[in-house]
Amino acid sequence: MLIPTGVLRDGVEWSASDGLVAYEPAIAAMGARVAAIQAGDAPECVWLVEHPPTYTAGTSARAEDLRDARFPTVAAGRGGQWTYHGPGQRVAYVMLDLTRAHGPVPPRDVRAYVAALEEWMIRALDRFNVRGERRAGRVGIWVARDGVEEKIGAIGVRVTRWVAWHGIALNVEPELSHFSGIVPCGVQEHGVTSLHALGQLVTMAEVDAALVGAWQEVFTPASA
Repeated sequence: MLIPTGVLRDGVEWSASDGLVAYEPAIAAMGARVAAIQAGDAPECVWLVEHPPTYTAGTSARAEDLRDARFPTVAAGRGGQWTYHGPGQRVAYVMLDLTRAHGPVPPRDVRAYVAALEEWMIRALDRFNVRGERRAGRVGIWVARDGVEEKIGAIGVRVTRWVAWHGIALNVEPELSHFSGIVPCGVQEHGVTSLHALGQLVTMAEVDAALVGAWQEVFTPASA
């Protein structure tokens, strides 16, 4: 499996796959692209996909947090705990060479890179009048309404020889009951939500456009 050829924006190739992409072949394709970036044989890449229902385990996942293995489970190799991927969720796999700066993100600064991924989702959500927020001690992006906090975006990152991969997952219109088979990211006391659940009946194409626009604000140098 290969990542499809896409459009170059400021040296980063943006690609999108039609239909549902099986998780394990996607990981293999990412790994191949990361190796090509390391070798200087391919540009950096943002790859937009949707997966069939899958539970993925990060390097900190606990066995007891898999409550109901109703869908295939896969060891992801990224940081973090359990995550659900499925139709209606936009996954953006980000493969960047962290030995160089990306806008305000300095070289070899993984914390700054993760913070930029958070800001990317926050700014994309803002385009749909949804206020995404960070929470100390909880990875991802959260929405607060009527005293309730729910997660709308997840982040999981792996860095191999200073090339970052994996990325973000933004809930557009997934089946939210599918998250009940796991403790998402190890957080039991808060739920999950989506743009559609919040009344924003946007299309995946509109979400992709928001991600492209927000990326230019967060990762592109001001002089570019």
